[in-house]
Amino acid sequence: MKTLLNVIWLVFAGAWLALGYVAAGIVCCVLVVTIPFGIASFRIASYVLWPFGRTIVDRPTAGALSTIGNVVWFFVAGIWLAAGHVVTAVPLFLSIIGIPMGIANLKLIPVSLVPLGKQIVPTDRAFAAYGR
Repeated sequence: MKTLLNVIWLVFAGAWLALGYVAAGIVCCVLVVTIPFGIASFRIASYVLWPFGRTIVDRPTAGALSTIGNVVWFFVAGIWLAAGHVVTAVPLFLSIIGIPMGIANLKLIPVSLVPLGKQIVPTDRAFAAYGR
């Protein structure tokens, strides 16, 4: 079922959203100071392409620098990427088959707003990142 949802997601939402994250990553990698933002954007782009079966967890070693970086990211790219998720989620909710994908789209908004200090893990190992 995860594969079917991922394929449908890729066609109707994933490819377009991933292009937005890749564009944000390229812009961020132009300047040396914002390369960590670009890397985070590319990481999230891979997650946005194939989200079902994976989840985002907080990185336990994230510190104050990731918090400061998230504040900068929020205003530079986070708001625009979150708006893209909302705009994409609305038409998905209008169809019955798109409801799970619309929910997944809304679940991606927090990571699009504050991506630093997060890591992507398989859903069956969500607590493995915390050493449990």
